[in-house]
Amino acid sequence: MSEGLKRVYGIDLGTTYSAIAYVDEHGKPVIVPNAESERITPSVVLFDGDNIIVGNTAKEAAKVEPHRVVSRVKQHMGDPQFVFEYEGQVFSPEDISSFILRKIVSDAQTALALDEPITEVVITCPAYFGTEEREATANAGRLAGLNVRAILNEPTAAAIAYGLEQGEDQVVLVYDLGGGTFDVTMIEIKDRLIRVICTGGDHRLGGALWDEAIVMSLAESFRNQTGEASDPLDDAEVLNDLFLQGERGKKTLTQRDKAPFRVTHAGQQARVELERGQFEEITKHLMDRTVELTHDMLRDATEKGYSSFDKIIVVGGATRMPQVRNRLVAEFGKEPESYDPDEAVAKGAALYGLKESLQDEVKELLSPGTGDANDDGASIDLSQVSEADMQQALDKIERELGYTLTGPVRELVSTQIVNVLSKSLGVVAKDEQNREIFVTLLPRNGEVPMESANDFGTDVANQAGVDIRVMSGERDSTDPGDCKEVGTATLNLPSALPARSPIRVKFGISKDGRLSVTATDLTGGGSLEVEFETEAVMNAEQVEERSAALRLMSVS
Repeated sequence: MSEGLKRVYGIDLGTTYSAIAYVDEHGKPVIVPNAESERITPSVVLFDGDNIIVGNTAKEAAKVEPHRVVSRVKQHMGDPQFVFEYEGQVFSPEDISSFILRKIVSDAQTALALDEPITEVVITCPAYFGTEEREATANAGRLAGLNVRAILNEPTAAAIAYGLEQGEDQVVLVYDLGGGTFDVTMIEIKDRLIRVICTGGDHRLGGALWDEAIVMSLAESFRNQTGEASDPLDDAEVLNDLFLQGERGKKTLTQRDKAPFRVTHAGQQARVELERGQFEEITKHLMDRTVELTHDMLRDATEKGYSSFDKIIVVGGATRMPQVRNRLVAEFGKEPESYDPDEAVAKGAALYGLKESLQDEVKELLSPGTGDANDDGASIDLSQVSEADMQQALDKIERELGYTLTGPVRELVSTQIVNVLSKSLGVVAKDEQNREIFVTLLPRNGEVPMESANDFGTDVANQAGVDIRVMSGERDSTDPGDCKEVGTATLNLPSALPARSPIRVKFGISKDGRLSVTATDLTGGGSLEVEFETEAVMNAEQVEERSAALRLMSVS
């Protein structure tokens, strides 16, 4: 890479497994193996004094030391109530995720024999993540000492990797069933355009629930065979062993018609054989739920003018289960294409990172030569740059790099990527009957970035201030009970204002899903603005302070 062009790495920070990728000099995204020569790393963390161990060793340790191991932390991102306690210390989901990021980044740096540390990254998250989960994910990267260039939706990342290899215009349904999350997204892929139409899903529905179904079945079989009164699920070591067996058994049943298990508890042992048909029966409700969510998303897409799609692309390790393919064929009449299930997301993030880096370099080359150190070309709109000027800039970058940028990579620079908001965002207000209602400012499945404003009034005369309760909603409902509270911003008001004094609330959402909220007093005495903060997200100062503390702990 030239001194100007920064290599940006793509990271799939998964619920059960994580991966890191970069784009090589041939324009191909490449997964970097970890220190154990594995292409994906279990997202499991073991606390061992001041040492943090991430990966398979931590996963195996859960069988005998479950109190020192934490897994599936991604499902708690953005939740301020979740903490993991170890030897008097408290760790947040961001803390634990930062350890996973440090492990895979450090291993990649060693594998690639880099002199400089890896700092520039794009991290992916489920499309269904809200603003607090996204910001928490970004903070995890910052805690790991990384410059997070973007938080990218996982299905969008997969579509970028897929779209780069395709030469035809098409609308694809991306069915993404990972270890802990499920996303379903309709995406339009055209020449130099990747447009997300609609998205849906459930960030707690994933392959781990299929494992759990096996575990519950094994515990029941154990009780039936042995007559033991105590429940093996109440023993933490036995439970963790059963989950490890459940995951292995799920993979076995993907290849074979039956899988053997052994349950040992309270001095007794039971041998259990589970057939694929039984497995599919006890997990049918989970498969039904993914199909239900898919139909919900398709109804939303139809309202936006997309009543059909050309292909089903399946990503995520759990899509290898035969029941997924069989059910999708039965439901939609199309044979799903399995596209690099474990690696597509990280590779797509790396391609997106290359796009961002190349765009920065092109902007700098095309910026007026003012000599101003602050003039980095940020104000240049690449969509207004002529094809000739774009190609001339890319030719210069090629000469600096010393190798040729492939056609698809050149096209990637000017490819427009359009995402949508997965959940509606708004505020709680009162209607004419003085009832609390949810007022949407940013609609679900609206294209981002976007902004919107609405005018409200104060409740009573001489009101000292207003609390702006920010909510997110998964359904089109005006009932605040159907929504999740994101946080509250307070606007102080001038004295002696009459009732119904106008207050304007403005929402803005960035291209990577970060929310800004502004409230303005419109009574004529100037405007007051407030910055929105949620307790689920650390501010920059807190991140800096926490990062310094976490860096004292070694990660391997």
